[in-house]
Amino acid sequence: MSHVTAQPRHRSTTTLRMRIAIVVAVAALCGVVGWAPVPAHAEPYPTDHCPHKVNTPPAVDTSEVPQPGDTVPAALPVHSPTVGGEELARCGIVTASAAPALATMAPAGWLIADLDTGKVLAAKDPHGRYRPASTIKVLLALVSLRELDLDKTVSVTAEDYSTEGDSCGTGPGGRYTIRELLTGLLMVSGNDCASALARELGGTTEALTKMNDAAKSLQAFDTRAASPSGLDAPGMSTSPYDEALIFRAAMQIDTFRQIISTKTFQFPGYPRNPAIPDDKDHPGYLMQSQDALLLDDYPGMLGGKTGFTDDARKTFVGAADRNGRRVLIVMMYGLNTRTSSDYWDQAKLMFEYGQSAPAEHAVGQLVEASGSTTTTSATTTVPTTSATTAAPHVDTVQRAASPSEETSWAKRLLIGLLVALVALLLAAAGLRINRR
Repeated sequence: MSHVTAQPRHRSTTTLRMRIAIVVAVAALCGVVGWAPVPAHAEPYPTDHCPHKVNTPPAVDTSEVPQPGDTVPAALPVHSPTVGGEELARCGIVTASAAPALATMAPAGWLIADLDTGKVLAAKDPHGRYRPASTIKVLLALVSLRELDLDKTVSVTAEDYSTEGDSCGTGPGGRYTIRELLTGLLMVSGNDCASALARELGGTTEALTKMNDAAKSLQAFDTRAASPSGLDAPGMSTSPYDEALIFRAAMQIDTFRQIISTKTFQFPGYPRNPAIPDDKDHPGYLMQSQDALLLDDYPGMLGGKTGFTDDARKTFVGAADRNGRRVLIVMMYGLNTRTSSDYWDQAKLMFEYGQSAPAEHAVGQLVEASGSTTTTSATTTVPTTSATTAAPHVDTVQRAASPSEETSWAKRLLIGLLVALVALLLAAAGLRINRR
């Protein structure tokens, strides 16, 4: 036994070097071809050339490919005049000339505003079209709070608790009040709750119609809800400006403010399923908000709504009150990893800027609701395309115009190939030494 283990031990130094070199080479090449996890955007996403004035960024999966026979919805018209003021028609960073310098912000689109006065204090690509992810649940909550009885008890269906994505834990035989469903919707982004609420609003199609009518009445003309939950679907769109309008409207409702500021909530369970042998009752659990700033007691945090899909990347809308000034922020198409502290660090920087920016440095205004669901004068439409010819990357040409991403890719390619070459040379040298 000892003799058997001695020979490999004698040869292990060279062999180990060769193996390490090969592993390094493979890892380098994997990083080049995309096998490694996609890194977060460390630098600001360029938008000065207005890449998303009409269409959202290209999809990275097939979630927006329509079903056979369906059509890709035409892009929403670009509203003219620009809602909120002509300064907000700009696609790059929008600040007053005398405003203090902003910290570097990674999200493609963002906005900072005074929640009470509606003054927009700074923004980047405020009317650029982006996917909302779960922040669209604020719009669903707004419609539900206006139309549904909070104390009504609802029985969930298999369609609800089998919905794709995040769930707040509803189950077979479970009965929940509208208030509990709204709490699960906003605190933990429960898509099961979104499904149940949409059904109570008349079904998914009717719920989406009501959500989109509500958006139009708020003059959120960049917004089209294509799913109640925020899961990516053909035609889904909103903008930093619209997200601010919707959240500001919701914050005028007491129940919304209460739920959005709740850190923990005892969510009810559901009974055992008699059709399943040995099944037991499923007890409730203590649900915890997904808003890290709220949980970490960020000074004055009033609450917010997070969002993430592969196509939308990280999104957020929220508000904080410090020294009597309530600041609203929106981040869209941000960092593309689920677990990055930079996401919350960016939010803090935005809140701090908003709390110190003088009101006279405003660059626009969050408008009041029009009370009408009809769109006024607009320009720039995109024709509807057939599902048989549509591709998920409908604005690939615009996406390719992003210089920083092309440069970043070229650098990764060159570095990866160099590392792989060096590693393979080391492996070859080790092999020759071993043969001597």
